[in-house]
Amino acid sequence: MKISVIRLGIYMSFLISLGLTACVNDPADIEALNDLMQTNIERAENVQILYSDSAKLKVQIQGPVMLNHLDKAEPKQEFTDGVKVVFFDPNGKISSTLTAKYAVRFERKNQVIVQDSVVWKSEKNEQLDTEELIWDEQQQRVYTQKFVVITRPDEIIYGHGFEANQDFTNAKINAVEGQIAVDPLEEKPVKKPESSPTNKPQN
Repeated sequence: MKISVIRLGIYMSFLISLGLTACVNDPADIEALNDLMQTNIERAENVQILYSDSAKLKVQIQGPVMLNHLDKAEPKQEFTDGVKVVFFDPNGKISSTLTAKYAVRFERKNQVIVQDSVVWKSEKNEQLDTEELIWDEQQQRVYTQKFVVITRPDEIIYGHGFEANQDFTNAKINAVEGQIAVDPLEEKPVKKPESSPTNKPQN
């Protein structure tokens, strides 16, 4: 896979002001200054990362803010203000989208972890809700051990653990805890499940 990164608005600025008559610096000011002077972190805004294979666009990652950690031992990119991932089919059309409030990509592991209000939606009106999803770029596989809910036009399935290939076909829940039939015309459950899940999503 080829990866190209478009970074818009990369900048780092800081202002140091010292009072000539001050005897002791405010610890809060010192801590803030240390954070600003972390030269091994680049800040990028309106980021777009494109994944292509054989000159065909496969995945697009977008985020308003990305922190690029230049640590040689573990370089990574953090999307601290949310992320949107768009998946494309072989014809170049959007097949599904994934959103979350936080994401981190570990460069050496070729692994992306999205967390907090993770929602995946397909063009076939399928939806996956969970609190964490791991994307293995090398194996082109997504999975989680967290609580998940899959909503389809005719049913709702919930349980623990989920895995699928990168385009979310051949998806399955590892431990199904309940299933609800849905009336597609009224878009509401036909009946309530006999029991609710005992475990809640973990943050």
